[in-house]
Amino acid sequence: MVDDLELAQRWRDGDDRAGSILFERHYDSIECFFRNKVDSGLEDLLQRTFLIALEGRDRFRGASSYRTYLFGVAYNVLRNHYRAKRRERDRLDFGHHSVADLAPGASTMLRGEEQQARLLQALRSIPLDYQVVLELHYWEEMDGKAIAAALDIPHGTARSRLRIGRQRLVQALEAMADSGVALDETLTKLDDWARALRERLVGEPAP
Repeated sequence: MVDDLELAQRWRDGDDRAGSILFERHYDSIECFFRNKVDSGLEDLLQRTFLIALEGRDRFRGASSYRTYLFGVAYNVLRNHYRAKRRERDRLDFGHHSVADLAPGASTMLRGEEQQARLLQALRSIPLDYQVVLELHYWEEMDGKAIAAALDIPHGTARSRLRIGRQRLVQALEAMADSGVALDETLTKLDDWARALRERLVGEPAP
């Protein structure tokens, strides 16, 4: 299988099929990134993300993986989406506001596993900056360096957000726990639940 960097180079050289393969390869991941953070407009956000990637194909030079680059584009699209919905755009702090604040109508329902539904609700209750780094780490298996590249932040900041984000996630889970046993099971298997949740979201109908 041709790797992303080779496809990106072919795309810059005029091979449109290479660009289509890149989009198809990463579409599900980018859709999953958006779908648990917005209450409407999923298709528009996806189209904007891939349009920006299309228009900027000559600017991508392989300093990071193409997947990392694409998540960076998606995060900027998401932040601009939230800012456009608010009057006081300059005061929107993604280190403070959560999806529960920004898109309260976003569905938190998952059929089946209680632990996964609880984890999804907890993720949406912590500030967006922390939710995003946790999802990139658990769902996309990015390390601190890749997260830093995707979000255009220092490596130390990415590592700090991972640490603080996990603490806030645990606090959110503790606040909504209806039994100590259920909480202990969720925390013990947090990595497993997080990765399983990503697979469930890919299979759920779009909002």
